Amino acid sequence: IVVVHDGKYYKVDVYHGARGTDLRPFSTEEIQYQLGLIMEHSKDGSSARLPTLTKPGEMKRASSIARALGRYKSNRIQSYSDLSVLNAMRNREAEAGSRQRHDSVTRTGYTGPGIAAFTAGPRSNWAEARELYFSEGENRESLVCIEKAAFLVFLENESFSTLRERAKWMFHGNGYNRWFDKSLSLVVMKDGYIGLNCEHSWADAPAVAHLWEWALISELIDYQNRVIKADAANTEQSKKNFKALPPPKRLVWAIDDELRTAINQAGNVAEQLIEDVDLDLVAEPGYGTGFMKKSGFSPDAYIQMVLQLAYYRNRKQFDLTYESSMTRLFRLGRTETIRSLTEDSKAWVLAMESSDASKEEKIKLMRSAAEKHVAYSKMAMAGQGIDRHLFALYIVSRGMDINSEFLNNALTIPWRLSTSQQPQQQTNLRKQLQDKMKNVFVSPGGGFGPVADDGYGVSYMIVGGDKLFFHVSSKISCPETSSAAFCECLRGALKDVHDLLA
Repeated sequence: IVVVHDGKYYKVDVYHGARGTDLRPFSTEEIQYQLGLIMEHSKDGSSARLPTLTKPGEMKRASSIARALGRYKSNRIQSYSDLSVLNAMRNREAEAGSRQRHDSVTRTGYTGPGIAAFTAGPRSNWAEARELYFSEGENRESLVCIEKAAFLVFLENESFSTLRERAKWMFHGNGYNRWFDKSLSLVVMKDGYIGLNCEHSWADAPAVAHLWEWALISELIDYQNRVIKADAANTEQSKKNFKALPPPKRLVWAIDDELRTAINQAGNVAEQLIEDVDLDLVAEPGYGTGFMKKSGFSPDAYIQMVLQLAYYRNRKQFDLTYESSMTRLFRLGRTETIRSLTEDSKAWVLAMESSDASKEEKIKLMRSAAEKHVAYSKMAMAGQGIDRHLFALYIVSRGMDINSEFLNNALTIPWRLSTSQQPQQQTNLRKQLQDKMKNVFVSPGGGFGPVADDGYGVSYMIVGGDKLFFHVSSKISCPETSSAAFCECLRGALKDVHDLLA
């Protein structure tokens, strides 16, 4: 794995044995010892020493841009578009046989270079920067180490008092301390709270949630059964035994003036994106599947109806709504779309807002809409949804150079309300926990950004019979949306539906 602390990157072995042999993972205490070495080493003014990925003083080759632009020190990157110009300059220098090393290349292994900011911005810009600055030498070796690591661990100095602040920090950090390309990044805060930052293309939330649930609860069970002792890593005997372990290796970066300018610009892009994130949360203790099932509703259909009511109250309009459905019944299955906005759900929402509709009529309309939702959910899970098929037809039409007005229109309507339920209890491990452990260690789930610039991203987690969590995101730059206002509408809708059915 690669561990990041105070902007410094470290390669950490977590298995005993050589590659290609039977590997045995490090124990919890051994990993704690390794992390302790990193924490000590990364302190300002620390006398602790750790080996580097490449030997000190050994710079096999300078980065491409450093070598190729030896005589162009005055040419500073003013924008990402200038990377193309610099690349052309580099090629001319290469053709001329110039291999001079840039004088301002420095070793910055002990300072946070902020390279992760590249992963927050446009993909094409990062691809070009990789070719320019990370294709050779120390930079390439450090980058390959990060990309080959099973996952990254960020040991943070920050801690927060509210769930909302914690969630927002897990979401994006400060723009320089998240490697957004990585499939999985573990984020550990100063006060012990821990979370994940995940790249979405390789898997969907249930796969990550399954892994997370197994890892966390397995460790809780070990503590509960006293397999792991909380103070084991601090004993003198343990420290003596661990000194034979291969120590963490510091990753080193070669950064010249041009690359530093590019990093600063990438950081500016990341900061602008972060400043536009509007994230808020709703936590509803005492409200869960118990009441929903007792009222005769599928919990997911119940929540989707509540979201339709909250959205209408917030925007005074109906918009296309996306809910993710898993298609894991099929080999390599990913998702299908459940279209939660239907004529039935619309009729129920309008009835809820009408003083003329009776309580009985409202309940009847809600049951009808919920039943339709459940039926469509089952169809989507069985591969009988419409959106993946429409998308496939669209791809075929583009490949055959056929213009379809219907497909163009169908696939350009914005999903202004994008929703997803995060699964809980995908394993049976939680049943092994004592009640006091179950009540204390509860995950609030996670969130994602809005799909449309003028829309909302809403993820929700139903925790057992008595807890609900909602993560609501939107963009501050959009005057029509407000995550806080939506959350207020959501709380009101939850209460009104509860009162309707109570």
